[in-house]
Amino acid sequence: MTQEAIWITESDVSKLVPLDDAIDALENSLGEIADDTAFNVPKAIGDIGNGGSMHALGSASLREGVCGFKTWVHTANGAKAVFSLFSTENGRLLAMLEANTLGQIRTSAMTAVGTRWMAARHASDMAIIGSGRQALAQIFAVNAVRPLARLRIWSPTPEKRHAFFERVAASLGSTQVVEAASLEEAVDAAEIVTLVTRATQPFFDARLLAPNAHLNAVGAILPHNAEFFPDVFERAGAIVVDNLVNTQKASREFMDFFGPADEGWKQVQTLPDVIRRGLEKRGTGDITLFKAMGMGISDLAVAKLAYERAVTGHGPEMRLPLSGPAPIRWSRN
Repeated sequence: MTQEAIWITESDVSKLVPLDDAIDALENSLGEIADDTAFNVPKAIGDIGNGGSMHALGSASLREGVCGFKTWVHTANGAKAVFSLFSTENGRLLAMLEANTLGQIRTSAMTAVGTRWMAARHASDMAIIGSGRQALAQIFAVNAVRPLARLRIWSPTPEKRHAFFERVAASLGSTQVVEAASLEEAVDAAEIVTLVTRATQPFFDARLLAPNAHLNAVGAILPHNAEFFPDVFERAGAIVVDNLVNTQKASREFMDFFGPADEGWKQVQTLPDVIRRGLEKRGTGDITLFKAMGMGISDLAVAKLAYERAVTGHGPEMRLPLSGPAPIRWSRN
């Protein structure tokens, strides 16, 4: 194995880590969190003005002997992320990875793991609300764990919605893909609903959800964003988050509903605990709610897998191109 740090580009990450492999790797890493053999470093955020921000997010896997940080800058004119992967045994820098594609893979993989553990086993009817850069990966992630017979698409801008519909319809094979004319039409009787928007005010209320539906809320990850109204919590029999600390710090939906007291938060389960103990019904409602805020272990799981495959002969020599996100490889085949 090489002793020199390698550079892994967006394109390399896409080739080295199919989404279904990332889902399995992430679920294993969440099990490490539950077993206390891995941990997250809380997110740090800084305001750089003009709507821009800088971020850092870290984690370590003591079992696997690796740790790392993802750092990124978001501006009105673009964003870029990199991941630094280190050995916990000797502190050696193993790799630097361009991390925009990595971020899309790990975000969608987290939704897949949440859906796998929470949605009805035979659920096959999904609604996706949002058509931005994360939406396609979210669809393929759910499809990987709950093969979809029907998918309905809605976002508020007709032109963007239609362009996204055409892209998805050309990508999903046998799945029936429908461009919905309204939010209500999109979610009517849907067994799985995924919200992946940049909404700054809630727009989704509990009455829209079918009985026993599963809701993934993954778009609003900053305190000034919110996608759903508080009545969604009241209908939930099970509420699960990827990381409790990040949710308590940055989810406006959760902070506004549960407040600062510890008592209310006892209703909230974490996904690592669900993997270890199974899903518990702690509320009286019929739906399930999964909120993903992002945490370091998900980035580490994908970065480690990309690195291992790169150093076994699939990877490039160290180089530094300024490339954009690469198309995600959806399956091993």
